[in-house]
Amino acid sequence: MSVRVARAAWARCWGAGCRRGAASFPVPPVGEAGVAELQSSVLLFPGQGSQAVGMAGGLLRYPRVRELYAAARRVLGYDLLELSLHGPQEALDRTAHCQPAVFVASLAAVEKLHHLQPEAIESCVAAAGFSVGEFAALVFAGAMEFSEGLYAVKIRAEAMQEASEAVPSGMLSVLGKPQSKFNFACLEAQEHCKSLGIENPVCEVANYLFPDCRVISGHLEALRFLQKNSSQYHFRRTKMLPVSGGFHTRLMEPAVEPLTEVLKTIEFKEPLVSIHSNVHGNKYTHPKHIQKLLVKQLVSPVKWEQTMHAIYERKKGTEFPRTFEVGPGKQLGAVLKSCNLQAWKSYSHVEVLEADEAQDL
Repeated sequence: MSVRVARAAWARCWGAGCRRGAASFPVPPVGEAGVAELQSSVLLFPGQGSQAVGMAGGLLRYPRVRELYAAARRVLGYDLLELSLHGPQEALDRTAHCQPAVFVASLAAVEKLHHLQPEAIESCVAAAGFSVGEFAALVFAGAMEFSEGLYAVKIRAEAMQEASEAVPSGMLSVLGKPQSKFNFACLEAQEHCKSLGIENPVCEVANYLFPDCRVISGHLEALRFLQKNSSQYHFRRTKMLPVSGGFHTRLMEPAVEPLTEVLKTIEFKEPLVSIHSNVHGNKYTHPKHIQKLLVKQLVSPVKWEQTMHAIYERKKGTEFPRTFEVGPGKQLGAVLKSCNLQAWKSYSHVEVLEADEAQDL
């Protein structure tokens, strides 16, 4: 892939009004060897749960970041930068707010990475985003404009917030063992809920993170049952996640129609770098698949472990790409370490909090 094509993937989503084609990044001169001698790179975009107050503080000195947040204010109708910088945490944690906040902070982190290490953008060969992070990855790859991607995230987040408030539900991170019985545990938790009079209880694996680690999503009573009986299913550790609902299950079905309708208004372009879908872990092969899979993602498990295997699979002796986590938190780096230690050795985090630059890149 040429430097010009790789850079166009990020530049195309930008512009003075964040409209495709209105402006682009300057393309620096390429060395004689061209991009062939650059170590390839992969960008990973985090999802909900990675948010933290102050998470734009390490980005504002970089070109266009304030412009990006100004555009976000026009799309959202509120000051996302103020919320991201100063909170309060309770407001930032609301699904309706944190998904747009993580989306914008992640793309602002790409701007920082572009400023500090332009070769990381020039040599990018693939990207993936966790849940809402997939929208940011698609914007980075030029598959849709920033403004339309953010508006879709807004509608998605508000619909998921509403669905979450309809049913007491949540998500439970579970670190298991090779003998852990995740699906059997979910079935027994559902039976427990039925014994309490809960109709059509939901309890199922919602995220595949790394070997023996899953996130289980569903009714709160089911998750409490799993925590109470964790040793019975050979769970080593359980932890409730800071999210408001049972995401990536059929509990999110009320959000399907609003997201479907807004995605119909978007003319998706072919991603200019490989983007991997959460639904199956494989890269998109045609723009027409994007809308369908983004909707399906709402009610399907995130197959992140499978995605990591797809991105980093290579012949023995082949160099691993540099990996950059662009956005708040370092959770995806920790997951990568557990999925593929050799790939993780070339991992860096692009810090979004105020920090010493030498510490994060």
